[in-house]
Amino acid sequence: MTPRSTLMAAGLAALMMAGGSPALAQVKIGATLSTTGPQASLGIPERNTIGLLPTEIGGMKVEYIVLDDASDTTRAVSNSHKLISENKVDLIIGSTTTPNTMAMLDTVATGATPVITLASSARLIDPVDDKRRWVFKTPHSDSLMAEGIARHAAANGVKKLGFIGFNNALGETFWVEVEKAAKKHGIEVVGRESFAPADTSAVAQTLKLIGAAPDAVVVGASGTPAAMPARALRERGFKGKIYFNHGVANNDFLRVCGTACEGAWVPVGPVMVADLLPADNPVKATAQAFAKKYEAANGAGSVSLFAAYTWDVGLLLQQAIPVALKTAKPGTPELRAALRDALENVKNLPTATGVVSMSPTDHNGLDERALVMATVASGKWRLQ
Repeated sequence: MTPRSTLMAAGLAALMMAGGSPALAQVKIGATLSTTGPQASLGIPERNTIGLLPTEIGGMKVEYIVLDDASDTTRAVSNSHKLISENKVDLIIGSTTTPNTMAMLDTVATGATPVITLASSARLIDPVDDKRRWVFKTPHSDSLMAEGIARHAAANGVKKLGFIGFNNALGETFWVEVEKAAKKHGIEVVGRESFAPADTSAVAQTLKLIGAAPDAVVVGASGTPAAMPARALRERGFKGKIYFNHGVANNDFLRVCGTACEGAWVPVGPVMVADLLPADNPVKATAQAFAKKYEAANGAGSVSLFAAYTWDVGLLLQQAIPVALKTAKPGTPELRAALRDALENVKNLPTATGVVSMSPTDHNGLDERALVMATVASGKWRLQ
């Protein structure tokens, strides 16, 4: 070996002992998303949005590793384990759905890795116990959206309400909140039915609901499968109001639901009607900027609420990463813990879906400013 090669080898060894080349020091963000399977209409725009997130934050390169969990809880768990143990990520985005994220809780808590989920259920973050202290979420909580539905229904003469939702954690948790909100507003719940995301018919369930003579029916489901009970209701002559969970807020759902969704109501984030918001809305500028960027990359009319939830993750990362890097290095338990702490202290951050102020007991941070009631008119989302 020549003297020069000896020096080069010694220098490389020194770098390795010091923790590797500075070029290798980067923040790694993993993601497990439902880009195939029944929830693909949500997971695909989430994946598209990750491609728009910043690749440098706080002077540090950011790498995104995206895995598909196929809308399956087992796959979501294996993906989260892989991201933590093999890819050594500093934070995980996902999963798309409540059941998938619920299944991940043990894995991420054991791996002491912060997660920003794109699923809606408040059960994912409340109460903030030893497991949930690692979990944050950008979507609106079920309780906020159920309150919006019940308040709107009561103001529009609804006295009796029916419910049909997924037979999983999403449907169950939304049912609990809808029932609670309905009672608060003096609305009687006259029927509850359920169906599976992969079912091909909900006729029997909708006939039972119609028989109970509700003034309105709430569909507690997400993605394109939520269109099935709505179509069945209209095809069998139901003339009352139909409300949906905010998990349907994308244009692919409108395409599948078609005329059955005309006049339906959905509590959504401001981004879905960004151009229609009043000038003094605190998130109008942020929502419009995101919608413009997303549609420039993916086509006019392509923006969805779940894309916006993913964009909001990027805004949170831009707040948390620079703070965490002051005390810890990428790829270490210390950085994962510092990211968790920094997320918990984000305050008054305008996002595409609301103004976020986290706390040790609130890992969502949205309030009623994040909610608008939208209706479907001529196949498009319209502000109430």
